[in-house]
Amino acid sequence: MKSFVVFLLVVLTWAASPALARTMDRCSLAREMARLGVPRDQLAKWACIAEHESSYRTDVVGPPNSDGSNDYGIFQINDRYWCQPPNNKKSANGCGVSCKALLSDDITRSVRCAQKVLTEQGWPAWSTWKFCNGNLPSIDPCFK
Repeated sequence: MKSFVVFLLVVLTWAASPALARTMDRCSLAREMARLGVPRDQLAKWACIAEHESSYRTDVVGPPNSDGSNDYGIFQINDRYWCQPPNNKKSANGCGVSCKALLSDDITRSVRCAQKVLTEQGWPAWSTWKFCNGNLPSIDPCFK
């Protein structure tokens, strides 16, 4: 009986907790970013970056960079400059957000922070830009 109660508590806790991460695809990312107001002419570029940075996964924490920093979320936002890491190490936290918040299935904060990075540093802020700087497949089929 005791193990049944423990099992029931685990199941109820799991069922009540929100999903913390998800894997998107090119079109689901483009549609969601469009709903968040991202200009349509940028969507193919963002999808390409997300594909190469995180394979469209919202829960990715990259391995340590050469400077000891890490990158978080679907767009791999760097914790040295843009988000506050969970271990309270020094960060400029330019987006005013915790890095953990960038791992959520709700990509709003990741999108807003990525847009800020783009405004301040341009597309080359992402090392994977080399794969996305050129002719990309049209994003239009995602909206039909």
